[in-house]
Amino acid sequence: MTTMNISLPDALKSFVDEQVTGRGYGTSSEYVRELIRKDQDRLHLRQLLLDGAESLPSAPADDSYFAGLRNRASGQQPK
Repeated sequence: MTTMNISLPDALKSFVDEQVTGRGYGTSSEYVRELIRKDQDRLHLRQLLLDGAESLPSAPADDSYFAGLRNRASGQQPK
């Protein structure tokens, strides 16, 4: 694992310390790693949403489409 040093103003350092203590992180590095992972996930989800918005619909989103989604989500076989 590589080391990275960052500089924070006192107010941000205090905030990080509070998060580490209050949320059960072992170190400030664990907290920062989780923030970075969440940001990566957010960026990935954003890209998926943008890709989906740019794609053509494969089927009309009508009543039968949503009924099929509900059936799939509940584990039922299609009718």
